Amino acid sequence: MLLTQVPVLDDVLSAYAEALGGDFTAYRNHAYRVLNLCAALTTRDPEPLEKMAVAVAFHDLGIWSAGTFDYLGPSMRLAREHLERAGKAAWTPEIDAMILEHHKLSRYTSQPEWLVEPFRKADWIDVSMGVLTFGLPRGLIREISEAFPDAGFHARLLQLSLQRLRTHPLDPLPMLRR
Repeated sequence: MLLTQVPVLDDVLSAYAEALGGDFTAYRNHAYRVLNLCAALTTRDPEPLEKMAVAVAFHDLGIWSAGTFDYLGPSMRLAREHLERAGKAAWTPEIDAMILEHHKLSRYTSQPEWLVEPFRKADWIDVSMGVLTFGLPRGLIREISEAFPDAGFHARLLQLSLQRLRTHPLDPLPMLRR
């Protein structure tokens, strides 16, 4: 059964609906796809699921809230503020790592007990539109994608990437990590 209503994720996205503007549905669907993929790779236990939901809510949000494609720092700041308000500041190092490393090209090994590596894989599955699967069944990836349609998310990423390439040709994808 897919996760379709996760209160912390819905609350954060609603709070940033104005910043997301016309990209709200595209970002919401991306967030739910990544959350479902990450849960499929790990667990649906309440605490890890809440960590995943917080990370997924904020992981790309800096693109819209700060108006920049160099968004990891702004996204982490928003997540830290949220965790502080929610009384979960102890989660900050793990959530920071999930956001900072979600476009890491190689495996994350620093804290294997954290959710960073499954979160990274889940985002790559979605960004690659299921070309990468990391062992998840293609049928499950398709089911998640059908439940939460693209709604222009990947086209928007391409548009933002091309804009960044024009203005920063030597650093077009600042979110990538080795």
